[in-house]
Amino acid sequence: MGTLSVSVPDDLKERMSQLDEVNWSAVARKAFEERIKDIEDLQTLKSIVSKSKLTQKDADKIGRKISENMSREFMKMHQSRS
Repeated sequence: MGTLSVSVPDDLKERMSQLDEVNWSAVARKAFEERIKDIEDLQTLKSIVSKSKLTQKDADKIGRKISENMSREFMKMHQSRS
């Protein structure tokens, strides 16, 4: 496994040191993984959008239809519980 040094402000380091039960390496590793996934997802989305022939008007229309359908499904679920 690789090693990475991370610099934090002294006051943050002091507060971290007071919490012995926390595995800060695991916390950092999880944060790095989540951030990388967010960036990769955004890059994938940008790649898809760059190849799209949809106009903003088309995207708005699709968005409205999705919202309407979700609203109808929510209302059905709500009515079936009553």
